[in-house]
Amino acid sequence: MSGVSERAEFDRLRDRMRGFPETEIVSTDYEEAAAFYNECRRNGIQGSQVDFLICAVAVRNEFSIFTTDGDFAHYAKVLPITLYDS
Repeated sequence: MSGVSERAEFDRLRDRMRGFPETEIVSTDYEEAAAFYNECRRNGIQGSQVDFLICAVAVRNEFSIFTTDGDFAHYAKVLPITLYDS
C-alpha cells in the first residue's frame, strides 16, 4: 500500500486487504530471505529485504505471489517462487 497517494484509495485498499487471512512470519523466513538475497546477488539481481521476505514466506506456504512489481519476475529466474498468473 506504500506509494498510494490518495487517502481514500489507501483506506479502500486497506479495507480490502483485511479480508485476507494473516500469515505468520517465523524466524526461518528471515534466514531464507537472506539466502534468497545472496542467491540473487550471486546472479547479478538486486532486490530489497522486504521483497525477499515476501518470497521466503510465499515459498514456505506454497503461495503464488500476486504483484505488479517487475522485480519479482527477475527473482523468479533464480528463486523457487511462483508468480500469480491470471
